[in-house]
Amino acid sequence: MSTPTVLPHMDAVQAALEAAGLIVYLGGAPTSTGWSPPDKYTVLYPEPGEAVRESLADARTDFMTTFQVTCVGASLERALWVADKVRAALSGPLTVAGRSVWRPEDLGGPPVQRDDDTNPPSWFVPVQYRIKSTL
Repeated sequence: MSTPTVLPHMDAVQAALEAAGLIVYLGGAPTSTGWSPPDKYTVLYPEPGEAVRESLADARTDFMTTFQVTCVGASLERALWVADKVRAALSGPLTVAGRSVWRPEDLGGPPVQRDDDTNPPSWFVPVQYRIKSTL
């Protein structure tokens, strides 16, 4: 019996988003000089999650984590389009080797916001999800 780990779960999320044709950055958008943001992309912000006991025997083989996908676009409509693509990409089951994974649970997020600190300005909406898995 092994303790579950977060990275294979986030790899599965990233793979699902990329399979939907989305650009995915992990932990933040690039900040290098000369980087020009695409007109629409996502940023995946994972958390470490938690190993949860499966029974009174205290075997911690179940796993639960939440993560945020920030949907970014050059316009309000593009940011919402990205959010729709993310929701569709995460509506099916994820594949994590050796584990059974529940479908991601959509926890929603705040309204779309404009970021005037980027050049050109962009629109973004963070959406949170929860996933669970077991052996």
